[in-house]
Amino acid sequence: MGMNQPRNRLRRTVRLICLLFVVALLSSFAARAQLTIEIVGGAGTTVPIAIVPFENEANWPLGITGIVGADLERSGLFRLIDAGGIAPRPARAEDVKFGDYRARGADAVVVGSMRPLGDGRVEVRFALLDAVKQTQLAAMTYVVTPPQFRATAHRIADVIYEKLTGDAGVFSTRIAYITRNRARYELVVADADGSNPQAVVASNEPLLSPAWAPDGTRLAYVSLENKKPVVYVQSLATGQRQVLANFRGSNSAPAWAPDGRRLAVTLTKDGGSQLFLINADGTGVQRLLSSPGIDTEASFTPDGKALLFASDRGGTPQIYRLNIATGVVERLTFEGGHNVSPRATPDGKGFVFVRREGGRFMVAIQDYATRQVQVLTQGPLDESPSIAPNSKLIIYAAQQGARGILAGVSTDGRVKQRLVSPAADVREPAWGPLSR
Repeated sequence: MGMNQPRNRLRRTVRLICLLFVVALLSSFAARAQLTIEIVGGAGTTVPIAIVPFENEANWPLGITGIVGADLERSGLFRLIDAGGIAPRPARAEDVKFGDYRARGADAVVVGSMRPLGDGRVEVRFALLDAVKQTQLAAMTYVVTPPQFRATAHRIADVIYEKLTGDAGVFSTRIAYITRNRARYELVVADADGSNPQAVVASNEPLLSPAWAPDGTRLAYVSLENKKPVVYVQSLATGQRQVLANFRGSNSAPAWAPDGRRLAVTLTKDGGSQLFLINADGTGVQRLLSSPGIDTEASFTPDGKALLFASDRGGTPQIYRLNIATGVVERLTFEGGHNVSPRATPDGKGFVFVRREGGRFMVAIQDYATRQVQVLTQGPLDESPSIAPNSKLIIYAAQQGARGILAGVSTDGRVKQRLVSPAADVREPAWGPLSR
């Protein structure tokens, strides 16, 4: 009887989360509305940067510098300095008079140009300059077509971010999430800034748990279209999908291994929720653990040698780490009576998870070395955390009024964002890998 109590508590918790998820989804109106990112809290220190409109940029309806500036500003780490009114307007590094921009408080300056090549393509040049040291930090040239302007702007923002912060930029990455419009669920893929949303899967039954393959070409997800949870893998290039796991009972919680060859899934085919490994083509099913508790929500560590997972084997839902080679299991969380949904940070230093305290679900992060825990959000229903590939930002599902939104928080807790759709209810975010 004592062993059944924690298992029943975890089951009730899972059912409660699922119920809240479905109820929140019922309030949606439009499935593919573009997300708008709002900064609701910024870093204490920001880099003042002047982005000079590129030469000839006005000749095209969609420019580049506006997107670059918006990317940097939304990160919460940069402050845009007005570059207008300085004449002549520089387009090359050698044309910049650093005193003009230092007088306005800029520590960095971006200049560039756009030149048509006569075959429909455009040469885009830019340079990043350190206005304090009066040196050039980066200079690049891209040859693109107008439909590629937005992607090019994200790439430029990535270069600037990396040169000025030392961390990889993630503006060129993509996110996936679930929306619902009345009885229609969609799995949507969009740019990291919420632009260019595209539905890649649609169903009249719930879709859950999208997970990116490491190469960014496929998504695993769970569909209830057959009136039970089944795991599929979808190709983004071809639109083709295959069944990954459709065993007796529930098939859920897919997580890719770093090499993209295998996934961890939670199956109930042998009784109880247990962790299995399965090849990406659906073959080679291997049970990892045999425990009396519920083991679920696996996440690979960056080296692929271990899995983080949630289990009630100790009496309450907590986070554990499994050494795949040896089968050794180590408990990682000890504070609080309810810790679930672990996600290993890509830098290998720790993991993000959901903690329940006083009936509020909040996103937290724990460091492996120190075991120090920092609660990053306030709830009341924050769930499904997913970490940017540079380990600096977490996207998660939250609630605003009666509907679900996505929100973001930096792993140090200082930068906070809201990703809001004008009408749609949005859930289950998943951050894609760095672009290749």
